[in-house]
Amino acid sequence: MTALKFTQIGNSVGLIFPKEVMARMKVEKGDTVFLTEAANGVTLTPYDPELEEQLKLGREFMREYRDTFHQLAK
Repeated sequence: MTALKFTQIGNSVGLIFPKEVMARMKVEKGDTVFLTEAANGVTLTPYDPELEEQLKLGREFMREYRDTFHQLAK
């Protein structure tokens, strides 16, 4: 667990992440992260949860119509 403290950054308030945490999250300066509500609080992730849902639906669609796509590819 890493404790982060809110700090004044110009006219805004922000969090400073240690390099080790950013490396584990695979993010760099300027990247976007997503904050989502979870059962036990919030989750911070570099992956867009909406995009993940869209990809899941797309994969299900492709699996359902696999034979059709195979025929179209001929």
